[in-house]
Amino acid sequence: MKRLLTFIFFSMLSVISAHAEEYQAQIGDQIAIMLPGEVTLNQEFQIDRQGRLTLPEVGMIEAAGMTETELSAAVQETLGSVIRDLSSLQVFVSKRQLLVTIQGYVAEPGEFTLKDNASIQMALYAAGGLRPGAQLDRFQLRRGEEILIFDYKKFLDSGDDSLLPDLKSLDTMFIPASPMTGNVEQSFDPSQLADSGDAAEDRKAIKVFGEVISPGSFSAKEENNLVDLLMRAGGVTRFAAVEQIRVISQSKPRIFNLKQYLDSGDENLLPNIVEGSTIFVPKQEEEIKTGSNTVYVMGEVAKPGAYEGKEGATFIDILANAGGPTRFAESRQIRIIKANGNTVPFDLTLFSEGKLTGPLPLVQPGDAIFVPEKLDMNEKSWLKVSPDRAVRVLGEVVRPSRVEWSSEMSLLDLLAHVGGPTSRADTSKIEVVTPVSPTKSEVFVFNLDTFIRDGLSDSELPPVNAGSTIRVHDLPDDPTENKAKWVRQSSDTSIYVFGQVGAPGRYKFTEEMHFLDILSAADGPTASADIHNIRITHLDGKVARVSRLNLALFFETGDATILPEVNIGDTIYIPEKNGNWLDRPKEETIRVLGAVSRPGRYDFDDHMTILDLLAEAGGPSSNAYIEKITVVNMSCCRDQARTFDLSEFSRTARFQDLPVLRVGDTVYVPTQEESTAEKIRQGITDIFQLVGIAALIGVL
Repeated sequence: MKRLLTFIFFSMLSVISAHAEEYQAQIGDQIAIMLPGEVTLNQEFQIDRQGRLTLPEVGMIEAAGMTETELSAAVQETLGSVIRDLSSLQVFVSKRQLLVTIQGYVAEPGEFTLKDNASIQMALYAAGGLRPGAQLDRFQLRRGEEILIFDYKKFLDSGDDSLLPDLKSLDTMFIPASPMTGNVEQSFDPSQLADSGDAAEDRKAIKVFGEVISPGSFSAKEENNLVDLLMRAGGVTRFAAVEQIRVISQSKPRIFNLKQYLDSGDENLLPNIVEGSTIFVPKQEEEIKTGSNTVYVMGEVAKPGAYEGKEGATFIDILANAGGPTRFAESRQIRIIKANGNTVPFDLTLFSEGKLTGPLPLVQPGDAIFVPEKLDMNEKSWLKVSPDRAVRVLGEVVRPSRVEWSSEMSLLDLLAHVGGPTSRADTSKIEVVTPVSPTKSEVFVFNLDTFIRDGLSDSELPPVNAGSTIRVHDLPDDPTENKAKWVRQSSDTSIYVFGQVGAPGRYKFTEEMHFLDILSAADGPTASADIHNIRITHLDGKVARVSRLNLALFFETGDATILPEVNIGDTIYIPEKNGNWLDRPKEETIRVLGAVSRPGRYDFDDHMTILDLLAEAGGPSSNAYIEKITVVNMSCCRDQARTFDLSEFSRTARFQDLPVLRVGDTVYVPTQEESTAEKIRQGITDIFQLVGIAALIGVL
């Protein structure tokens, strides 16, 4: 029983160990990436010879040697720069494969992708098998700097698989030729060539070889011309270059155009064939097609080449005859290069969508149709896009670059193509410089925030053409931390905040912002700020005006109508508390005169009364006549004076009897000498003095 438990324990350990050794991807493996909604990613990608995966839009990822878990994390990290939601991403090894190179004496040498468990025989099968003359006992397997020589013939004799080495990715297998073969290789059987025709032994025979069905030596007959001899050789193959047939007659070489002869029927074109002549029909790839009826199709088409421009053939006919554009073709930028050197552009995408007005471009003999390659986002040579069909996008966008322009695109299409504005972008003032003539450009300023908020139509977008430049500004930094950057901000989008605030300076302002937004951006008033006397200088472009704000009243009442309307270019000034009273104009203070301890000008708030003001002035002096305190109003009741009996108020405490005060008013506290009773007493005293003087004079 104890032995059984021990056996089970070690068996479980081996299983756990096997699972712990997770498979590591190798060169040649197929990696499947599944992400719903992303067509370009939902496919399989092969790890190349450098151990990398090349993914659309994001480029290359080092993949060889990674487990599926590590590979999934690397793909997710790379795709995270262009795709936000990667919660459904799946990455796994779909096919385990080998990348093996086979060289030497095989039918089709080259690089091959094989299954993970492929053998030497499967590799030879992929290369088309061995060619006659291969040396079977000296096969070479090269793995890095190591070379392994093994005997393949011994395997064929015994069938023992252990005689063959295992294959790994990046292995190179070389099949040498047998020394018995010699150093000259022929692609045909000489004996078969000599036996063909009807005059193999005759030195005067006419030799026909090359791209014909039955090459050989044929007897010379006076009545046979070149066409007869080609017919006796079975005719030309479909690979024959019939316009470049070589004829050597009487030791003089000549080029014969069989096609021209067949088109014209002119027997004068036939060369003179005599005894011992040689006729060679080359392959089509060995000659260059030229001619007055030739149209050339180049670039990203299935079958580029020279095609006969038959009468009535249209542009689409010729393009279709060349197999049509490949999936790598930039079908919007097709060019027809005329024989005279002029270039005609053509947008095949617009034509296929039915949006192209006008006829198809006329293609004439001698013209060339060029279908360019589609630009790759990872292509370093961005100069592939010529300036006359590019738009430059600069500043705070995800991928600033030169973008190929199409007439269907708008400013929003271009911004989306470069990844859109960054989080630091000032989208309220995007500048677009668009050329309107060869020597002049026009500048447009576009507010993307307003466009989206108001749901405007595309007709409100600024014009963009090939050659335009789009600049997206960045938002200014904190002026207290980096003045070198915020000074770049344009003054026509700024508002100024000075005085007793946390961060005075120049701030970005938009139409959606108001007074409290700007005050908050400046870190709000400081502890020494006089929020009762905030001043705002308004610049509406014509006449400057100044408004005043009691911010404390807003906090007490919550009345938003008290807050002023501020615009671009305005200046907000928050003064300091208890500043020099001479700095304040008379319209913002109240004067206290007369019999008080400290006559002068005092700040006055709407929540203060005459009692507060007298207290600020140190209170009435000992000789003050408090029954007739005078209040001269300059605000609500201009040029009017009222009296206030402070003595009566102290007995009744009727606050409704307190006079209304506003900034600009004057409070005068008379002295006892100015009271009516004192004046009467003084008058009586004066009378008695006069009478006494008169009596004294009379006595005298």
